[in-house]
Amino acid sequence: MLALAALLVLGLGARPLLAQERSSRAAELFHRYAPRVVKVEVTETGSAAKAELGSGFFVSAHGHVVTNYHVVSQLVQHPERYQASLIEVAGRSFPVHVLAVDVVHDLAVLESDARPVGHFRLTPVAPEHGARLFALGHPHDLGLSIVEGIYNGLLEHSLYPKIHFTGSINPGMSGGPALDEQGRVVGINVSTAGNQVSFLVPVERAAELVSRALAPDYEAPDDFLPVIAGQLRAYQAEYLDGIFADTTQTVTLGRFRLPTQPAPFFKCWADADRDRDLPYQVVYHECSTDDYVYLSGDQSSGIIEMQHELITSTELSPSRFFSLYSEAFSDGDGMPGSDEDVTPFRCETRNVRTRARTYRAVLCVRGYKKLGGLYDAIVKMAALGTRTSGLMSTLRLSGVSFENVQRVTRRYLESFRWADR
Repeated sequence: MLALAALLVLGLGARPLLAQERSSRAAELFHRYAPRVVKVEVTETGSAAKAELGSGFFVSAHGHVVTNYHVVSQLVQHPERYQASLIEVAGRSFPVHVLAVDVVHDLAVLESDARPVGHFRLTPVAPEHGARLFALGHPHDLGLSIVEGIYNGLLEHSLYPKIHFTGSINPGMSGGPALDEQGRVVGINVSTAGNQVSFLVPVERAAELVSRALAPDYEAPDDFLPVIAGQLRAYQAEYLDGIFADTTQTVTLGRFRLPTQPAPFFKCWADADRDRDLPYQVVYHECSTDDYVYLSGDQSSGIIEMQHELITSTELSPSRFFSLYSEAFSDGDGMPGSDEDVTPFRCETRNVRTRARTYRAVLCVRGYKKLGGLYDAIVKMAALGTRTSGLMSTLRLSGVSFENVQRVTRRYLESFRWADR
């Protein structure tokens, strides 16, 4: 009994001690590494008003800083209208200039005249699942803060790795470092889905960009837009390689066998609308990824989404069903993007016959104004020749070459089959 009582006492005391240890470790890391973390402010030159606020951290003794591309995107896209500065924890401010960008991984390297007392060395780190991490940054411009969370591995539905971090990364912390208990940079704060579901860019991606930017023969371009366009073209070429090939999995909706999960990094789900007050039913099947590439507040790229809809009715006459089906097919499908960034969509409609079936297909394409050779596309098709059931399918592509628009659209349409074939 005495032994049991002693164990109970020790057990009751373990939690406060553990919490105290965690609090102490966070305090130690903050005290040691806070001088290496900076606030990054982007201001509009005409009004001196803050346009963007983020974080960053020193990666050299010569004032080089890593942050997110989205923190300085306005400076990159409109250098004549914006300027940026870093503010050290001691309060000193220095102008910064963009030295290099990796738009696909949402990273940028900045240069400044600051001479920090210390900086981070970026090396690969492989934490165990469940390891504690500590994110540093400036949430909501409230001052430098440290947030504890858990390393939960890499996202599954993403072509390029992102770390799942269960900590609260709030606006303003973007671009700050996430450290392990040894003070090593594991990732770079990049985004959040709320409810302590946040994401980090793995440190390896930042290390590669810093290595290129600090190489003796590297020269920063006068205009980063052609560089960004080249990065997106390389990204979409890899992203779309093999998509909708003959080995693509299929799902059956009604009499149709349709493509699903066109690549391993896609996630798919289904649902149905069976409202008793409606004379028809709709079954949905959708696929997408967790990938997207931030370009500006109005525009993202690197997105692929696919949706199938099977509409059936046992109550409507063929003429009424055709009217319903036609209206559903003609409903507009848009994509975000401002007139400053993209041209208007231009559409072409035609009947397409594949695998002994005829479809009504619409292809809409718009170009990127600042990033040459890149387009957004929406492909929408509907099966013809049905009386009380109809299939519609929509594919959305963003930031792809026109050659890939044509190639992927052709593969997509050819992947539709009858369920009994």
